[in-house]
Amino acid sequence: MTKTTSRAAPAELPLNQVVAGDCIEVMNGLPESSVDLIFADPPYNLQLRGDLHRPDNSKVDAVDDDWDQFDSFAVYDRFTRDWLAAARRVLKPNGAIWVIGSYHNVFRMGAELQNQGFWILNDVIWRKSNPMPNFRGKRFTNAHETLIWASKSETTKPTFNYEALKALNEGVQMRSDWMIPICTGHERLKDEMGNKAHPTQKPEGLLHRVLIGTTNTGDVVLDPFFGTGTTGAVAKKLGRNFIGIEREESYRKHAEKRIAKVRRLDNDALEVSTSKRAAPRVPFGQLVERGMLHPGEQLYSQGNRYSAKVRADGTLVGNDVKGSIHQVGAQLEGAPSCNGWTYWHYKRDGKLVPIDMLRQQIRAEMAGQLN
Repeated sequence: MTKTTSRAAPAELPLNQVVAGDCIEVMNGLPESSVDLIFADPPYNLQLRGDLHRPDNSKVDAVDDDWDQFDSFAVYDRFTRDWLAAARRVLKPNGAIWVIGSYHNVFRMGAELQNQGFWILNDVIWRKSNPMPNFRGKRFTNAHETLIWASKSETTKPTFNYEALKALNEGVQMRSDWMIPICTGHERLKDEMGNKAHPTQKPEGLLHRVLIGTTNTGDVVLDPFFGTGTTGAVAKKLGRNFIGIEREESYRKHAEKRIAKVRRLDNDALEVSTSKRAAPRVPFGQLVERGMLHPGEQLYSQGNRYSAKVRADGTLVGNDVKGSIHQVGAQLEGAPSCNGWTYWHYKRDGKLVPIDMLRQQIRAEMAGQLN
């Protein structure tokens, strides 16, 4: 059950809770290197001047709340510097951060990310399929927002579920421009007066893609500007843990009520497509150790052009060349490299079978042990 807490205890994480307070203070009270992913939707500092009206003279419900007001760019930059520094401290070494903003603030955030040592992996354009029109007719219709995905440093290895995103996109590589509608209809939370509960509520589809692509089941996702809890709702549904930080009481109440209604998906529904690179490493020598292949046994290349003999240490020898399954295959073919797992075959009942079948058998056993 989601609940509100006033401050995070120094030695523990307030998992699946909405924490009341200033995001910088709360993050500085969390354990260092304890969070897998941060999704941050900070104030945009829109610098609005006066009311905005539609052609029928009705007033547009724009972002004019106190939390989006800053006296100057310098004040906003200090705020950005401080919350990013606090966020960086709580990120695990291989953790990552997403920030989202409009042209008013995203470039300032991008510069500060780099100033603090983050490594920008991608910028993603969220194209709104149903953007608000430009009523004054003096600029282009603002039909997108920009997300920045960054790792903690250039050398760290954040989660990236490439195959899952490809599957989500009907077998095509996921691009960096995402067409997703803005939050409307039943998804848009309303207050007691029927007005928007939050002016910049993000669609769940956006967070679904972020969390499927860059987190795993059980990961901890921190949202320092929690608002009405989109990050928490999607995280709960997808089997991730969340920590929400929100200083506005009305937003917290909406978030808690919303998340309480969310049901976590069953474990089989949470499984996603994984890449071969993410599969456990199986040395060829393990096949020999386990007796799946025997020293002295012959292996055959694709098309049966070449053969090589298995040695007791897991190397091959054939045609005066010796080495790993990859090295021998490359030398025989006169190629710079070779995937020995798909190149070499063993004979069973007179048929050639790829040795990769044996590797997959071991991986299946390993997966069963983990489960």
